Amino acid sequence: MSDANSKPGSQPFQPSQIGGSMPLPTVGGVGANSAARPSVIQLVFREKSALYAAYIPAFTDGGLFVPTTRDYKLGEDIYLLLALPEDNQRYPVAGKVAWLTPANASGGRTQGVGVRFPGDEKTRLIRVRIEEILGTAVSSSKPTQTL
Repeated sequence: MSDANSKPGSQPFQPSQIGGSMPLPTVGGVGANSAARPSVIQLVFREKSALYAAYIPAFTDGGLFVPTTRDYKLGEDIYLLLALPEDNQRYPVAGKVAWLTPANASGGRTQGVGVRFPGDEKTRLIRVRIEEILGTAVSSSKPTQTL
């Protein structure tokens, strides 16, 4: 299985490679080998349902779940390049790991990390864009990969 630790040019993570029926974004890694620099993860949401499953509205400034088998530590810097459904623009986000879902987590949860968005104006606009795409689904009680 490929994940955020992939080498450039490798196959991106495919949601069908994970068990369960929860839609997941496509994940690809760039330059994740360097311990001195933050990981760079390309996170592509092709479907609104995958974005809903990954979005973390409980974080004050928003955040996203990133499926990965790479070991991260709380507070670690992580750089996301987001592609949202029905939106051709790529959005850069310099976030921090705010929670960990380990391998073999209870309830069949997918291994990965919750990335908290920074409180800057640029990222606030990205959070607003995500919430516009999700609309009323943001307050849905449907299960997600997050809380």
